[in-house]
Amino acid sequence: MTTGARTETVPRTGREARARARAGATGPTAGWAPGHAQANLIAVPAEWAYDVLLFCTRNPRPCPVLDVTDARAWTTVLAPGADLRTDLPRYRVWEDGLLVDEPTDVTAHWRRDLVAFLIGCSFTFEASLAAAGVPLRHVEQGRNVPMYVTDRRCRPAGRLHGPMVVSMRPVPGPLVETARRVSALMPAVHGAPVHAGDPAALGIGNLGRPDFGDAVAAEPGDVPVFWACGVTPQAAVVASRPPFALTHAPGRMLITDVRDAQYRVA
Repeated sequence: MTTGARTETVPRTGREARARARAGATGPTAGWAPGHAQANLIAVPAEWAYDVLLFCTRNPRPCPVLDVTDARAWTTVLAPGADLRTDLPRYRVWEDGLLVDEPTDVTAHWRRDLVAFLIGCSFTFEASLAAAGVPLRHVEQGRNVPMYVTDRRCRPAGRLHGPMVVSMRPVPGPLVETARRVSALMPAVHGAPVHAGDPAALGIGNLGRPDFGDAVAAEPGDVPVFWACGVTPQAAVVASRPPFALTHAPGRMLITDVRDAQYRVA
């Protein structure tokens, strides 16, 4: 677990953030390039691409699709000049549903038949939350956002099935409605929370033991607020066991050149 506040200067633009990742930075991207959209990644063989697309279509809260690449491509219109094989801080390599590697560069793993999906990330609306006065405890504490596997099942699609994953941010009680209102304006990056309050309602037994990311210390009066999370496809990979997949490491996103305001609906 990471402890203590971050002291390095955060990148201010998508291009700067991607260059930092390419140069070897491996930390979580929360707080990087404020005002720029961030994206989750999953790449699968073309033979599985329709299953992923259908899964995302049927489960838009955790899996809002921002872009889909052509087979063999490792570029995206969300970040011209970016390389999906090198420009995220850390990746995960999956074989038959098992995690086999977590490299910082997947050039050697990138198959000619891969189709990549860029999925909206809740880090995108964090600048708006901060502007509205909602504190970001994980950023304050220099930690990755905590993420939990829930007991809510996603709607199956083809060969893909699995549980919904959520991210959690402790929010002062009087600001929970503000957090809901601000994030609801950005449905392409998960939108409003799926739950606030008792984590047991989502089947979460211990907030101090997240399935991904770091535990975050709440302040007195904070309420745990949960958003659908783009790590959900990774839970589906574990449950459904496709022969091969590449994903981002949780909390370590592609920083795009798209401004977060472009995903605000009002």
